[in-house]
Amino acid sequence: MRKRRALVLMLLLLSSAALADNFVGQASVIDGDTLEIHGTRIRLWGVDAPESTQLCRGEDSLQYRCGSQSANDLDAYIARRSVNCVPLSLDPYGRTVATCSVAGADLGEWLVRNGLALDWPQYSKGRYHEAQREAERAGRGLWKGSYVEPWLYRACIRASGKPSACSDDANAHP
Repeated sequence: MRKRRALVLMLLLLSSAALADNFVGQASVIDGDTLEIHGTRIRLWGVDAPESTQLCRGEDSLQYRCGSQSANDLDAYIARRSVNCVPLSLDPYGRTVATCSVAGADLGEWLVRNGLALDWPQYSKGRYHEAQREAERAGRGLWKGSYVEPWLYRACIRASGKPSACSDDANAHP
């Protein structure tokens, strides 16, 4: 039992040490809410962007790859500038969860304000709620047409759904 406690304590110390330093540098965009800096995967805190295989409907009702759009637009916004990420925790997949910024602009807020990701109140406690309301009122990004929330899309895929079927839903927004 003592060895187990020592091991748990050592792992906690190591993980808190890993979270102690900010990640700063050039980021690779993995998807709309995941970056990689110096070989470390970083999940943006408080937001959820469409998955890379996810489809949404535009204002013309035609499907488009909204997950790819989020990632591409984020990559264009970062434009090879230095990204600063402040680690907050680790997610169940071992990724660092962090708030990240470019030139002082919060990337999570930028994504939500431009309709490229959703505020994820389960985690954000509503931090990006106003940015999302602004995107919805202005009809930006996802708000131009209809979409399935990324967390529901992932649940559908896990239940052996296909991307095209999981992307269209009777409960899709708006």
